[in-house]
Amino acid sequence: MILVTSKDGAMIYKTYLKTEHSDENIEFWLACEADKKKTSQRKRISMARKLFTSYIQPQAHNEINIDSPARKAVIRNIQEPARSCSDEAQRIIYRHMERDSYP
Repeated sequence: MILVTSKDGAMIYKTYLKTEHSDENIEFWLACEADKKKTSQRKRISMARKLFTSYIQPQAHNEINIDSPARKAVIRNIQEPARSCSDEAQRIIYRHMERDSYP
């Protein structure tokens, strides 16, 4: 899904996802991509907490639809966030977008 790798494509896709009430998916995916570029451990910890409170924790304002094992993995990984802290959740969301929204 090349659309999400370009700035304009991501904006257009996000606009579409808003009509489907699932724009939290692209927001989460893009936030994960931005997190991978952070080099500071302190910044990664801060971003991991923001990702958790905004998208992962139950009843989050922009809660994404991931399964329990992926949610638990993110919770475990948040203690010492690496660049791959949310990889599984990001993969799941990408598959949701690719399979459900993109067609």
